[in-house]
Amino acid sequence: MRHVISPKMAASVVESFRELLVKFLMPEKCFDEFFVNFNLLHVPCLKVALSKGLGIGIILGSVMVKLPQIIKLYRAKSGEGLSFNSILLEMLAITGTMAYSIANNFPFSAWGEALFLIVQTVTIGFLIQHYGGNTLRGVGFLAVYIALVSLLLSPLVPMAVITAMQATNMPAVVVSRLIQAATNYRNGHTGQLSALTVFLLFAGSLARIFTSVQETGDSLMALTYCVSSACNGLIAGQLLYYWNARPAPKRKAKKKAA
Repeated sequence: MRHVISPKMAASVVESFRELLVKFLMPEKCFDEFFVNFNLLHVPCLKVALSKGLGIGIILGSVMVKLPQIIKLYRAKSGEGLSFNSILLEMLAITGTMAYSIANNFPFSAWGEALFLIVQTVTIGFLIQHYGGNTLRGVGFLAVYIALVSLLLSPLVPMAVITAMQATNMPAVVVSRLIQAATNYRNGHTGQLSALTVFLLFAGSLARIFTSVQETGDSLMALTYCVSSACNGLIAGQLLYYWNARPAPKRKAKKKAA
């Protein structure tokens, strides 16, 4: 016996589909343009849908974007080739973006990856300290950072401070990437730097230029991502240049007695 879908059930499915798209991907007027008027080339709505889709994709990708780097550190039991100072500046930039976006009530799709990136970046910072023999310093680093974020997200910090912090993102990003680039150049290799993580960050920052313009209209956010893309591109270029370079084997301090 064939199962026939009743008009009531079909209407329920369509309504559920509508609610899902309107909630996450497009405003109601765009849903009507695409699926009621069948105007699939409506440019303003295409921009909105593309921006939302990219934003959601970036957030989903950010959940694991630095996981390859964390795994590489864990397996090597070494943070060689990674600059802790660069990590600190990167944390400043990501935290500034997150606090600024929350304070301005920007949609989560416009900045959500910052939340996942900061968790992973803090983990990398701790591992660099831990494998460098400074576990206690690493624990202190975690405690201080959690306290600072809690303060930033509280009503105690005025909006002027949050805006100033966002404005410092550009120099922070530039300096952090230049420190890492200088480390790579000085070493003649990229050490434990993960190629997958670097290339994903580069692609994500490029996509964020479009989504920040489309969803927030904030020129400061857009300019920050432009600068971030250029700096991430520099590190990606070094990874390609030093692709076959490997760290020189460490010499033993003392030769075994004959």
